Amino acid sequence: MTAAHLAVVAAVVATGCASAPCDSYQARRTVRYSAPYVGQWIVAHGDTLTLPEEPRLADRFRLAAVTLDSERVMAGRNCLLSGRLVFSAPKAETLSVHWFGQPEQAIVQGWPADLGPFGGLALARYGPDSLRGSVLFDQRMGVQVPSGVTAQFVAGRAVTGGNGR
Repeated sequence: MTAAHLAVVAAVVATGCASAPCDSYQARRTVRYSAPYVGQWIVAHGDTLTLPEEPRLADRFRLAAVTLDSERVMAGRNCLLSGRLVFSAPKAETLSVHWFGQPEQAIVQGWPADLGPFGGLALARYGPDSLRGSVLFDQRMGVQVPSGVTAQFVAGRAVTGGNGR
């Protein structure tokens, strides 16, 4: 094969790989690591947090539910999974988010900037039917959160249907 043929083959392979990142080995591994987190989680207890220097956070928020779906979606050049965050305060609102699982945690991202300086959620399994979560702050939004300040919550798997799952 000539160098020109190799260049054409490399371009075709690169185009084929780039056009289907949600079918890649990395995407399949993400889905496998994410499987224990998939489902609807109802927040049973959550901390409240007030940041005096951030007027957008004057109203305390309440996260009511976290839904983590197994549907693959593109976010930029990354293949992530879809999900939703349901808030009951300061106003009832459902946000579409993206997430991915790792062996030790799941990361939820995609909060709109106008909601506040939030970078997302870090979730960890806590027993067979519970999650513990922490709010992640994005200091690029201009709010300086003191080290160690966080808002945490505990959520249980939603009960659906007659079999308890």
